[in-house]
Amino acid sequence: MAPDRFQEQFDQIQDAMGDDVVLAAGFEGEERMFLYQKGYVLARAEDADEVASVVREAFARDRGDDHAENVRVERDDNPGGVFRIRVGEPDRRERSGDKDVSDALKAVEDLERDNRRRMVSRNHIVSIAVNCCPGDEPVPVSRCEPPNPSVAEFSGEPDVPVSVLVVDTGLVENYKSHPWMHRVEGVGKEVELDKEGILKQYVGHGTFIAGLVSVVAPGTDVMVHGTLVNAGAICEKDLGDKLLGGMLPAERWPDIISLSAGTPSTDSQTLLGLERFMKALLDHPETLLVAAAGNNGNDVRFWPAAYADHSDYAGAVVSVGALRRDGADRACFSNYGPWVTTYAPGERLVNAFTAVDPTPAAYDYQHSTFDHCRYGQHYDCTCQFPPHRGELTEKMKGSPTAVRERVVFDGLAEWSGTSFATPLVVGMIANYMMRNRGTGSRDAARRLLNETSVGIQRVPVPALIPSTWTPASVQSVPATP
Repeated sequence: MAPDRFQEQFDQIQDAMGDDVVLAAGFEGEERMFLYQKGYVLARAEDADEVASVVREAFARDRGDDHAENVRVERDDNPGGVFRIRVGEPDRRERSGDKDVSDALKAVEDLERDNRRRMVSRNHIVSIAVNCCPGDEPVPVSRCEPPNPSVAEFSGEPDVPVSVLVVDTGLVENYKSHPWMHRVEGVGKEVELDKEGILKQYVGHGTFIAGLVSVVAPGTDVMVHGTLVNAGAICEKDLGDKLLGGMLPAERWPDIISLSAGTPSTDSQTLLGLERFMKALLDHPETLLVAAAGNNGNDVRFWPAAYADHSDYAGAVVSVGALRRDGADRACFSNYGPWVTTYAPGERLVNAFTAVDPTPAAYDYQHSTFDHCRYGQHYDCTCQFPPHRGELTEKMKGSPTAVRERVVFDGLAEWSGTSFATPLVVGMIANYMMRNRGTGSRDAARRLLNETSVGIQRVPVPALIPSTWTPASVQSVPATP
């Protein structure tokens, strides 16, 4: 029985979010593709009352007055420009779907048609886990090993440092025990250990990303904002509110925003909860958004990375897919398609995961590896290697005593995903800016792609490869019968 990664991570994120946000799964055809908040829809603040009125009227007609009375606008703070509208009584125990949200979306179709614009959406879950990173789980690496990419040469202080904002999980304590991270700062550090003293899953994700930016571009000022604290997930409305509710300065925004999270969406539409942020990005031409393309191994648009080929955001967004560890092809897990701007190494990179500490930190695998590549590739990919068993998978198999395969980390990890290809591209753009003083981040990205990218067979767009990255060989694996 193969692991059901989607359901496992559904359960994991639901447990992290608690009862405040009840999750449901959204489908693309027959396949589960994304998570969203059950019992709620989103509408722009100026549309919310009209949308709620239409839904209430439809519910009263089709489902009775008692159900219609549940429909109400929740008028909390909305820096991101949208309100939640409650359309049902979400029950975490009910796993069959979310008829309340589906019926609410359908009720507004005529109103949207009359106004010739979208007025309502699901409240999708933006995540590093279910539909983005990681492509695998972290693997311990000896503290004696160098990071890969290794630390680039840099001397002195830059005249004007490039500023990078990493929106992710928080930094681990004592992350500066890794010398290449001396220019990294953070807001919102996470609690690293669970009640049993075991590292929480993904707690080192933001640290790993900040470390990758730092080794590629040592002269860069990196600020990590610990935003994705519920097993690496957040509702799209909450992310939009946080981005515009104080995370970004009122005056000059950072040169680069690095976001290694996202989600597919209903009918591949843009995210309503990030609409105001994306429009604000256009008003800040000094800032470039570099976003991970996701780890679903398909071409379904993954937001906000998919804004990269949206005509209104040309040049404002770079989306990043992952190359496998030999650099010769796309990694099996990497999303692809015309909306992916570039690819960078993203398989089995090595960087900081925990602090360098005399007492190594224990970590329990939650997800088991597969017997073969889940995306149909035929090399020794991270779906299969290195093999391990995880507690959630064992529980889903019905094991009465779910196996915990435990490892320990004393600083470094090997990890894979488009999450980690993204900061390599961020670092290369930052280096270009420092070498070419006065060049903004958007111009630097465009010139870098035109001047220094490389062509790779079977990868449709040029790739960016840091000079200090060391490729590794791959081995062919027979096709599954």
